[in-house]
Amino acid sequence: MQLVFATNNLNKLKEVQSLIPEHIKLLSLKDIGCFEDVPETQLTIKGNAIQKVDYIKEHYGYDCFADDTGLEVESLNGEPGIFSARYAGEQRDAIDNMDKLLHNLENKPNRNAQFKTVIALHLNGKLETFTGICKGKITTTKHGNKGFGYDPIFKADGYTKTFAEISLEEKNRIGHRGKTVRFLVNFLNSI
Repeated sequence: MQLVFATNNLNKLKEVQSLIPEHIKLLSLKDIGCFEDVPETQLTIKGNAIQKVDYIKEHYGYDCFADDTGLEVESLNGEPGIFSARYAGEQRDAIDNMDKLLHNLENKPNRNAQFKTVIALHLNGKLETFTGICKGKITTTKHGNKGFGYDPIFKADGYTKTFAEISLEEKNRIGHRGKTVRFLVNFLNSI
């Protein structure tokens, strides 16, 4: 089986490739000649994931899947949510995003947050979606140098280390994207 993973994020691609069984050949957007920005203009994480797979299917014709992920912080009414990648601006800079989030959480005792990933799959003319959530807390300072995005300031519930301090294998085992990809793989293995 061959599937396109509709992302330009090389970190995400690496993370997902480590979870996909070998019998599924994963193609990137670059592999299919897609170099434009795939639209993400919906108002929900699920809507953005669906919009991405619809775009690839319509413009390139491939069976594909796409994810959209957002960090939702309770005391900020779900921010940054769908704006997680560009929370501090269109430059999509992880350090700027974390700094803005930490600033917005100053003097807020409730630091509860969750990462939410939705994967949309276009396969054989049908659309499926899968959702994974990892609950945790936002730290007051950055810790660790692994991972990407908000990983240095997110601790999953029950853990003393941030996502940026644990191995990719452990992050995939407990994290939002890993959970969602396992739902996808289970579905693919069932057909």
